[in-house]
Amino acid sequence: MNMAPVVVIGAGIGGLAAALDLARLGYPVTVLERADAVGGKMRRLAPRGRPIDAGPTVLTMKPVFDALFADAGLDLHRALDLEPAGILARHAWPDGSRLDLHADPAASEAAIRAFADERNARGYRDFLAYARDIHDAVDDVFMSAQRPTAWRVLKRLGLGVVPRLLKIDGRRTVWKALCGFFPDPRLRQLFGRYATYTGNSPFDAPATFNLVAYVEQRGVWRVRGGMHRLAAALAEAVKAHGGVIRLGEHVERIEADGGRARAVVTANGARIAASAVVFNGDVQALAGGRLGDAVRGAVAPIAPAERSLSALTWCIDAPAEGFPLVHHNVFFSDDYPAEFDAIFTHRRLPETPTVYVCAQDRGDAGAPPGPERLLVLVNAPAAADTHPLSDEELDRCEQRTFAHLARLGLRIAPSPDNCVRTAPAAWDRRFPASGGAIYGPAARTWNATLKREGAETALPGLYLCGGSVHPGAGVPMVATSGRMAAERVSADLPLPRRWRPGATSGGMSTRSATTAATP
Repeated sequence: MNMAPVVVIGAGIGGLAAALDLARLGYPVTVLERADAVGGKMRRLAPRGRPIDAGPTVLTMKPVFDALFADAGLDLHRALDLEPAGILARHAWPDGSRLDLHADPAASEAAIRAFADERNARGYRDFLAYARDIHDAVDDVFMSAQRPTAWRVLKRLGLGVVPRLLKIDGRRTVWKALCGFFPDPRLRQLFGRYATYTGNSPFDAPATFNLVAYVEQRGVWRVRGGMHRLAAALAEAVKAHGGVIRLGEHVERIEADGGRARAVVTANGARIAASAVVFNGDVQALAGGRLGDAVRGAVAPIAPAERSLSALTWCIDAPAEGFPLVHHNVFFSDDYPAEFDAIFTHRRLPETPTVYVCAQDRGDAGAPPGPERLLVLVNAPAAADTHPLSDEELDRCEQRTFAHLARLGLRIAPSPDNCVRTAPAAWDRRFPASGGAIYGPAARTWNATLKREGAETALPGLYLCGGSVHPGAGVPMVATSGRMAAERVSADLPLPRRWRPGATSGGMSTRSATTAATP
């Protein structure tokens, strides 16, 4: 009995995680990726021939990936060369002050004491305990569970839901909560920036997102050779379990028959029958009809105003002079509220942006000789389709960005020869219907998690994963979404007996040669 493959559209981290889980369970899997490399937003650019991470730059929540690889019979540390970060980030302000945040909380507390005073140091200690409480309150029922609903949460927790709701601090904003811990406004900027890790403004996002500080404190890992190695390792694991990955394959539409997703059609006219379809892309591409009318109603549309942040980035291979960079560096503006007002209210680039610089050839200390591989990033509006930025606006922002860095001591000279610039319009082209949003919908209310799409859709046979669906943006969350999609597929689509894998003593699933996935 032949079984049509589960077709995964998109070889981002979510799609690869879904494909790996399905393949090792015994399902025939075909991954279709329109780009010429796997990874999705975890991409590389090479302005002078040396690859630079142009998306995520570090690994957090490592146990997520330990489990993903272990369930496939693999060892994460054998697949990747990981290095723990001692300094989480170096921060600089226009007044000339600097502060390092460390992996060791005691070291960070001492640094904050020297940077500000004892009151702010105590505030940091209390803040970490508060962030841990939020994490523990939401982990099992929100972050690690299939898309929650108010009824499911209430049914699971019963009377215990009340103390949980109090702990998640969803009624205040990130910024309002930080004001209670840090009298020093620079520290509010520092910890408020964690809201942007999920594409949100600290002035709008619920204080629940303060949990990101605790997540980062649990460990940050650099991947030697670049984060793209993670995507490559997952792709190799998928293929080792019999999955097929086809690059340069653009899916034009998803077909349905009998009220169920049945096939995909590629740009070259090929029709691939599917037992199920997993879509790893911005879900608004479905709602906007970018993959055909058959799936338009499978998800709910969102308004452009509900999108998360986009980014304007520069991948640069050039000398970096005058500032002692570490791997992660943040150069703050002197008017944080104005930045987010410009982006979210006026849909334009800020006058003086906060700038993130990833020095990819550096660890916690020391500078490499000669040119360095740098990713420079500022937040931008996700409005490429409604309020497109002109070349003049992009050029002005570039001038202001690097002038701001120079004022804070860092001199970098981007040029057409050593730099590749990526604007929101490029993100929108790469991830259609997103407007350039990198993190899916923004979260401006305490119950935003309940409103995100989950792994299941209104169309049977069509499943979702990626940063625009539950449990949210960020590499670990996206990988988790892929695993959730695979879980739903396997629950809804039992394998025929002859396709069922046999279990080895090590827990690794094995498949016969007859199960190799072919379109």
